[in-house]
Amino acid sequence: MESASQDINLNSPNKGLLSDAMTDVPVDSAASARTAAPEGLTLAEEEELRSELAKVEEEIGTLRQVLAAKERHCGELKRKLGLTPLDGLKQNLSKSWHDVQVSNAYVRTSEKLGEWNDKVTQSDLYLSASSTLEDWNEKLTQSEAYKKTQETLSQAGQKTSAALSNVGSVISRKLGDMRNSATFKSFEDRVGTIKSRVVGSRENSTDGLHSPSGAGDKPPQDNAPF
Repeated sequence: MESASQDINLNSPNKGLLSDAMTDVPVDSAASARTAAPEGLTLAEEEELRSELAKVEEEIGTLRQVLAAKERHCGELKRKLGLTPLDGLKQNLSKSWHDVQVSNAYVRTSEKLGEWNDKVTQSDLYLSASSTLEDWNEKLTQSEAYKKTQETLSQAGQKTSAALSNVGSVISRKLGDMRNSATFKSFEDRVGTIKSRVVGSRENSTDGLHSPSGAGDKPPQDNAPF
């Protein structure tokens, strides 16, 4: 201790002012770490609150562990059922929307909108505007210009249908005339002749392959010396 005291005295800017008999003072680490008690609390009350705080923090840690285990178990069940994260998102959105619909704010808003709609549709301005629109519609449909436009469109549709029908008739008649023409008949005769020749030549070749004389005969060999 003496050497330590002397070192301190030698390195101190106020060397020579400290007592040579300086001793170490023990320091309580728990007491130094402990904060001062708030005003109005005794030491016993402070200890009780600190004990309760430690207990609550321990319970929170335990609940977090339980929650993590439950979440893992829930994920395993969803995986076995084939549920994807998208399905969970849809379910959460549906539940959230249902909660919104049954909430008091949504119900009150719907009721207010219904009341405003009734007031608007029953107001004189709305009824007058509706009546005016109906009058305009009736006048428009009964006007000469509207009737002429309808007649014109109807006639145009009938003419278009008749033109398409005539085109179909002309095409059918032209096809019939072509089939009855001498050129088409001559072409059919030529095709039939070629077909009969091809079929006949195939039949002759088939008969030649299956005949016994044709299968056993061999061409004579010329053994004459050169």
